[in-house]
Amino acid sequence: MIDVDAKERELQEVVEQIANVKKEIKTFIVGQDEIIDQLLWTIFSGGHALLEGLPGLGKTMLVRTVSEAMDLDFSRIQFTPDLMPSDITGTMLIEPSEDGKKQTFSFHQGPIFSNIVLADEINRATPKTQSALLEAMGEKTVTVMGDTKSLPEPFFVLATQNPLDLEGTYPLPEAQMDRFLVKIDVQYPSKDELKQIILHTTGTETPNINRIIDGHRIQEIQHLAKEILVSEEMLDYAVNIVMATHPNQEQSTEKVKKYVRYGAGPRGLQALIRISKVRALSLGRFHVSLGDLKQAARPVLRHRLFLNFEGEATGITSDEIIDEILKHIGESS
Repeated sequence: MIDVDAKERELQEVVEQIANVKKEIKTFIVGQDEIIDQLLWTIFSGGHALLEGLPGLGKTMLVRTVSEAMDLDFSRIQFTPDLMPSDITGTMLIEPSEDGKKQTFSFHQGPIFSNIVLADEINRATPKTQSALLEAMGEKTVTVMGDTKSLPEPFFVLATQNPLDLEGTYPLPEAQMDRFLVKIDVQYPSKDELKQIILHTTGTETPNINRIIDGHRIQEIQHLAKEILVSEEMLDYAVNIVMATHPNQEQSTEKVKKYVRYGAGPRGLQALIRISKVRALSLGRFHVSLGDLKQAARPVLRHRLFLNFEGEATGITSDEIIDEILKHIGESS
């Protein structure tokens, strides 16, 4: 028998805690409300996030501030073209025994062994090094010389990326892009936000970020998010959105048929439901709504739509295609 009152109290506690974490982040980060929301939805659904934007827009600072508001181990990896996979995962080193007669291998952990890993400018590294994250992101384990080691829980990769038209970047492989639950576009700040950023960063005061929540509580919230209800109607709507991203499907739109090579797979649908559940939870609801799915669609699907040559040549964005899909599905349902 479910204690409805107890569940309601638990729900309100979670709503308050998530709001407090966001409030603490905003003591240092100016604006970016939507970006902060999407980052928190990702963390509380147990996924990884890719933040893309021009250099200097505060992507790294945002991730660092989020980690400071949570009582979690944090490490930062600066991705460069000469970074090696062992620089991320760690390596086996030969160490002599105390008597000096024998030599043994001992594993020295890399920076991946943290709760929050900031992969800074991930597309600056070569594909070989980028792929070192695949196992960690997918299985939450690291294998070195045949020995598999578990990563700490909870575990998140929050990566930043510069737009691919900048020099010295390597596009992420499709398999790795799909490992990211969401892709968050970091936009240029407004005039008022720019003024506030200057006042925050060039003055004498440096705000202290308080730790609001710990790893155990984050895992409890992740578990509670899984209990959020998804009606048959909402599930059908989510499936229709994902199916409409494929050009060979009946419900796909004109832009999808014309500009998309292939669309989102089952992992995209899973991500859409997971993010929608956390958004519903953060707003104090035990059920997913149409609004949750629509708000989750852009960050979840924008990196899972792969444009054909014509789409890339015309400069159409994934967001434009997703907006057309949402409008089309809404009119036909």
